[in-house]
Amino acid sequence: FSLATAIGILEYLKNSEKIKKELFEMIVGRISFFVNSGMRFITETSKMIAFTELWDEICKKRFKVKNAKFRRFRYGMQVNSLGLTELQPENNVYRILIQMLPVVLAKNSRARAVQLPAWNEALGLPRPWDQQWSLRLQQIMAYETDLLEFEDIFSGSNVLRQKVDSLKELTLKELKNIDEIGGLTQAIESGYMKSELVKSQTLRQKNIETGLQKVVGVNCFEEGETSPLVSEVDGGFMKVDENAEKQQIENVEKWKSKRNKKKVDDLLKELKNRATDGENIMEVSIKCALSGITTGEWSDTMREVYGEYRAPTGIVSSSMKKKNQDSKEIDKLTKEIDTISTKIKRRPKMLVGKPGLDGHSNGAEQIAVRSRDIGIEVVYEGIRSTPEQLVVAAIEEGVHIIGLSILSGSHVHLVKVILDLLKKNNYAHIPVIVGGIIPPEDEKKLLKKGVKAVFTPKDFKIEDILQKITKIIKVTV
Repeated sequence: FSLATAIGILEYLKNSEKIKKELFEMIVGRISFFVNSGMRFITETSKMIAFTELWDEICKKRFKVKNAKFRRFRYGMQVNSLGLTELQPENNVYRILIQMLPVVLAKNSRARAVQLPAWNEALGLPRPWDQQWSLRLQQIMAYETDLLEFEDIFSGSNVLRQKVDSLKELTLKELKNIDEIGGLTQAIESGYMKSELVKSQTLRQKNIETGLQKVVGVNCFEEGETSPLVSEVDGGFMKVDENAEKQQIENVEKWKSKRNKKKVDDLLKELKNRATDGENIMEVSIKCALSGITTGEWSDTMREVYGEYRAPTGIVSSSMKKKNQDSKEIDKLTKEIDTISTKIKRRPKMLVGKPGLDGHSNGAEQIAVRSRDIGIEVVYEGIRSTPEQLVVAAIEEGVHIIGLSILSGSHVHLVKVILDLLKKNNYAHIPVIVGGIIPPEDEKKLLKKGVKAVFTPKDFKIEDILQKITKIIKVTV
């Protein structure tokens, strides 16, 4: 899908009358990718080699790029934080190392930038020391090993070549499929790409729950000594100062007061005019940044012109449901939801919401998909909603329960705002549940405020979560 996205963007630019034809190769050379790396070491290594070779071939054949420099697969890599665990979090150090190796070992497909998470990101926000520990891993690899002194150490490997060729074949087949759908825009707007991503994560999650995919410390080798890393005074992660937001708001207001207001107003007006006329906004955007215009002000101007895009969520019935692979527990929950539906003469409805700037949607999507599997009607509009938008949606849709997913560390504040808004509008009777990276102390705070249940990464069995959701709905309708 990343390759399909790049192809779609480049085809748009190639056909644009506003782009000088002689600049096109240079534009191709500026395309860069952001790649996740997972735990399957051989597959991930092969994936990056396949990416590198495919992009070179696509640029050469599809876009006729002659300069080999502009056909390079330029990418930054992020270790997949989705694979980090709250249970036995010390094991995450090894996971981070293993996931880094596929993008640094092979010279011909080596990452230009490596972004490593901290070991404790499934617990809370990392402290400066935790961030330093991850940085040291990169520095040790670069400066203490002899990796950078050699050519590509995987060159000539028959095993990797077979895997690379297999991945390339599958990728080309998918790219052809997207072309047949109508290209990138159609594949996005039809919901095809997002639904395939959600389906893939649903299968992964189910495999972990059933034990088919092993995760040490979670569904196997669960016994062990208590980690001293999490027994420190701070619990092993950073505690956010509740006054930090207030201080930052004051800083922004102070910053704004020192700007040249007329210049700011003129630039925002120019930005709006250029956007409205469909002109290139890069030059004026740079001027905006240099004149102290904030990202929020720039974004608000874009919203005035273009509106706000809400992408398809990809929430459909899961493949497990369609293949009748549900457990007896799911069958039992489905019957309970049917009973509730008969009682209230409609399907119980749940709003799944992601308030704030948190863009990690996997957890919310899996709850939405699997809730729909047992017969709950689900309202989910994707990421980055405001508390006000969620409360309005809950009231207008007549939901029976609200499920919030928050991984940004702002759960206490956001939940309080939502609960207060529900109370203000006389809808405090709607139960609220919360999931995310929530420390035990904060879990107690949320429950004390009236939240009916809190779920964290240790609650990896979605059937257990659905059981609690069903129970809450049952006692409140």
